[in-house]
Amino acid sequence: MEWPKRGVYFFFEDGEDRSNIGNGPRIVRVGTHAVRTGSTTKLWTRLYQHKGQPDTGGGNHRGSIFRLLVGDALTGRDQLHSPTWGKQKTAGHDVKIGELELERHVSKVIGSMPFVWLDVADEARPESLRGYVERNAIALLSNYNKPPHDPPSKKWLGNYSTRERVRKSGLWNQIHVGEGYESGFLDVLERLISEMRLKS
Repeated sequence: MEWPKRGVYFFFEDGEDRSNIGNGPRIVRVGTHAVRTGSTTKLWTRLYQHKGQPDTGGGNHRGSIFRLLVGDALTGRDQLHSPTWGKQKTAGHDVKIGELELERHVSKVIGSMPFVWLDVADEARPESLRGYVERNAIALLSNYNKPPHDPPSKKWLGNYSTRERVRKSGLWNQIHVGEGYESGFLDVLERLISEMRLKS
């Protein structure tokens, strides 16, 4: 199946499995792209931004909150300190060189994560169907401020995050983790999965 231009993606992580309400790997990150009106970002471009550069092993955490969060947790677990990490919206060459080691570690972590995607080819706008799926999937999967249904393992890297919403949600997400999912979401999700199967 060809890569869709637009969609919602779901990352998994080695050692993170469902334990209470199902079997198999536990989703650790939900995301999408092109939710701003006029955005032309494609699905693969966004995934490339998260996974990093295959030639250098580096990446740009200023262009990926996923990378920023993973790097933050690595500094807590492995003492891979970078004083400029997440401190500036832009950075010059010297700053990026100083961050390269940590960026490479982030690329190794995210690069080892398998993922699946859901083809949702709608227009780029805040009220997009992709945004709806992302928001509700995060709310459904999050353990934030509620009894955990599939909690992270004790060894999960996110446990070392300085971000409370990451630690308590069990996700590499911060937005929507404290929300509830809408009652009709699972029906919409099932329909989108069925439509994607028909395309393949």
